[in-house]
Amino acid sequence: MIECHPGQRWISNTEPELGLGIVFEVQNRRVVVTFPASDERRTYALDNAPLTRVQYRAADRIRSEDGSEIIVSRIDEIEGCIVYQGIDARGQEMSVHEIDLDSFVQYNRPLDRLFTGQIDKASRFRLRSDTLNYQHRHLMSRAFGLLGPRVQLLGHQFYIADEVARRHAPRVLLADEVGLGKTIEAGLILHQHLISGRANRVLIVVPVNLVHQWMIEMLRRFNLKFSILDEEICDELEGSGASNPFESAQLILTSLGFLVDETKRCAQARAADWDLLIVDEAHHLTWSPTDSSSEYDAIAQLAARVPGLLLLTATPEQLGVEGHFARLRLLDPNRYHDLAKFLDEAQRYADINVIIDQLGDGTSEITDELVARAENILGAEGIEAMQKVRADGQSSDAVEIFVRELLDHHGTGRVLFRNCRDGISGFPERRLLTYDLDPPNVYLEASQELATGACLTPETALGDEWLSVDPRVEWLEAWLAAHRTDKTLVICAHADTAQALEAYLRSRRGLRSAVFHEGMDLVARDRAAAYFADQQDDAQVLICSEIGSEGRNFQFARHLVLFDLPPNPDLLEQRIGRLDRIGQAHTVEIHVPYLRDTAQDVLLQWLHEGIDAFEHICPAGPALLVEFSVLLEKCMERPDDRDALLQLIEQTRTRRVELSEKLQVGRDRLIERNSFNRARSDDILSAVNTAEQALELRAYLEAIFDEFGVEHEDNGDMSLVLQPGDHMSCHEFPGLPEGGLTVTFDRAQALSRDDMHFLSWEHPMTSGAIDMVLGGEFGNASFGVVAAPGLAAGTLLIEALFVIVCPAPRGSQVQRFLPQSMLRLVVDAACEDRTLTFGPDWFHDKVRDVAPATAQKVLAKTRDQIAALADHAAHFAEVSAEKLIDAACLSMADELDREIDRLQRLARINPNVREEEVSYLGAARQNRERYLRGAQLKLDAVRVVIAT
Repeated sequence: MIECHPGQRWISNTEPELGLGIVFEVQNRRVVVTFPASDERRTYALDNAPLTRVQYRAADRIRSEDGSEIIVSRIDEIEGCIVYQGIDARGQEMSVHEIDLDSFVQYNRPLDRLFTGQIDKASRFRLRSDTLNYQHRHLMSRAFGLLGPRVQLLGHQFYIADEVARRHAPRVLLADEVGLGKTIEAGLILHQHLISGRANRVLIVVPVNLVHQWMIEMLRRFNLKFSILDEEICDELEGSGASNPFESAQLILTSLGFLVDETKRCAQARAADWDLLIVDEAHHLTWSPTDSSSEYDAIAQLAARVPGLLLLTATPEQLGVEGHFARLRLLDPNRYHDLAKFLDEAQRYADINVIIDQLGDGTSEITDELVARAENILGAEGIEAMQKVRADGQSSDAVEIFVRELLDHHGTGRVLFRNCRDGISGFPERRLLTYDLDPPNVYLEASQELATGACLTPETALGDEWLSVDPRVEWLEAWLAAHRTDKTLVICAHADTAQALEAYLRSRRGLRSAVFHEGMDLVARDRAAAYFADQQDDAQVLICSEIGSEGRNFQFARHLVLFDLPPNPDLLEQRIGRLDRIGQAHTVEIHVPYLRDTAQDVLLQWLHEGIDAFEHICPAGPALLVEFSVLLEKCMERPDDRDALLQLIEQTRTRRVELSEKLQVGRDRLIERNSFNRARSDDILSAVNTAEQALELRAYLEAIFDEFGVEHEDNGDMSLVLQPGDHMSCHEFPGLPEGGLTVTFDRAQALSRDDMHFLSWEHPMTSGAIDMVLGGEFGNASFGVVAAPGLAAGTLLIEALFVIVCPAPRGSQVQRFLPQSMLRLVVDAACEDRTLTFGPDWFHDKVRDVAPATAQKVLAKTRDQIAALADHAAHFAEVSAEKLIDAACLSMADELDREIDRLQRLARINPNVREEEVSYLGAARQNRERYLRGAQLKLDAVRVVIAT
């Protein structure tokens, strides 16, 4: 256990970029350390704190916070803290208390280790060098923050994620049509903000029935572990001493109903400090100029206190453009305060869409009439840009630039993103196949006493022996026997039904089957899904309860059997959506066995002929259910009344057409144009594909596993089975449980195998391994010998790895402006720079380790020479670093100046550009330059080589 006292200076081994820390408080076996250079604070357990005490020695040069420098002559200790006595530049005596040291500290630990005999093998030095290169390449990648999620690479999703994630505290409405992946988009944005440090504390609020689904999605797809809060858990936390349960974790997931029903908890949620708030199913938040729901009020109060806000809904304009004004008020109540004014602006945006339609195909000319029409809409700057395009000869590039400018100026285009299926390619067709079966007499008799809902699941009326009398079971058994080579997903309403049906088919009929229901833990579900996905030792059929329609995608199958039907069209679409995904290579065949002339029959006909919910998506489905629920209930109660059913179907069909037309008229196609840019999406997907480097990552991690003693064996071309080794050099390996796990480096395999972890450069295991290598002294001091032609015996070379350290808050992302954050220098005994002569591969191939005793003898004799050569290497590195820092400042200023100028111009036309966005960028520009100018060189690793 380390011994700390307030005022002492320590360095974080795992986060050296934080700068020099000050012990702020020590109590209860915990130490709180503040890092002034990066404006951060950390709390560590004293028995395993990754900290190193900073103690300078006599003759060292140190600098105080005010910039004064002294050469240390004497060291005193007062109450556990060090006071350095020395001589300043004017030759005067001066004392500096360690608390007053400059927090932008320069390190020199590798040489200390080398001279005290702590020598690493060449393999460890190489691993550290590789790690520095890989880390820097990842930080510089355009795909930074978007590599890790286990998601399909879909252009529209990554375009939105890239666009929104680059903003400061984004406040947007994600409103893609059903099946296009709003949850994925929100997860990508969230993941990028967490990885980059732009967000640390996040609250997700969803309907109670989606809490479990969101928890699984965030964990399985994004490796984010959210803590669920409900009243029982809050009581337990408060009983354990927590004053506010919403401050018990960084990532919190809760239900909307919980916040509404428990006013105390809602107040606690508001009192907690959040960076980002995500709200799903936002269309349930109702508001009008005269009234608002309690759900709306709860979210509005939260949204007013949280900088970033993501609202998710599939129906932003359902039944008219007025429908989503309430959601826009949540994003910016100052901007969206007048409904009438908003409707007037919406009409102006429709006029812009007309102009873009005329130019969009690249064949129309910019006529005088078009200019005159645009003048009242675009203003002087817009017309000037339009005339410039016209003067340039209307090249396709010029027209495209002008169209993009128009889209940029479109108001809600900055806060509202909506893609529709007809604008996104890759979706399959859907085909309904129905099978009418004779209802058993026992069911007909029992259904007279059952509620309508129970009649839709006949097994509830057939008693304990339902498997032997339910004609659907016999049909399913025969159908599966006839399609043994086809993957089939079966969905039932209840977990009991799914379990009993799967056990019957497997044990009595010998079918290869698996079951999936809410009573299983996450590991068991993953195994069931993996057994179904496996293409060799696989299950033919996966039988799910209703939870099978949530979160999991099985687009490798094309047959969906609906063992029963949900009356809710949204729930039906969720079921079909498990197979109807982008990437599905076949027509999705939807099989519905039903009992003739029963409530099942009525519901099937209404959903198919009235709503058209099986073979096409019906956005108006929920509204139609509300409107016709009473009549539908009556028809299901009297399934023999065919006239009433036909009348209901006709009324529903007519109303569906009306609502669909109204929705089409209400669609803001300008928003859809602004929600997807294929060229930019291609750029970001190309960056992801380039940065993944799966084979390189596998080789790197296998080297890590070998060094730290993790057992690994091949499980296919791109898969490994990992187990903790008996002789691991660490107590535990990041992300590796005691029972081991199976990992894959292949995205496609990860998407079909939920039991495998998808290892990327952003997976917690990878980032944890990188921290283990770079966070300590691993491989940073090495000695070896080399025998090479042309290199005289006794020749001394020093290979030094310097890192440009920029102490700054993580969210500032200053490292991405440095094109090279690691500098490698090779200096020979004549103090000449030989970096280009002896490259990394030459050292890795030629240098051999020697016995530690021999190395220590050589180092003892050459210590002064090595120290001198290290100084020369540092001088060469400083010259290079100064140029890199100058280039970084110019690059940063150029990028932010262009963005600030764009937003300032845009703000004069588009009121959706918030003033704080521009102010934030202005402040960020100043701060980043200060951080970059304060960057210093850190000698990260050194290797001494003697020629033999």
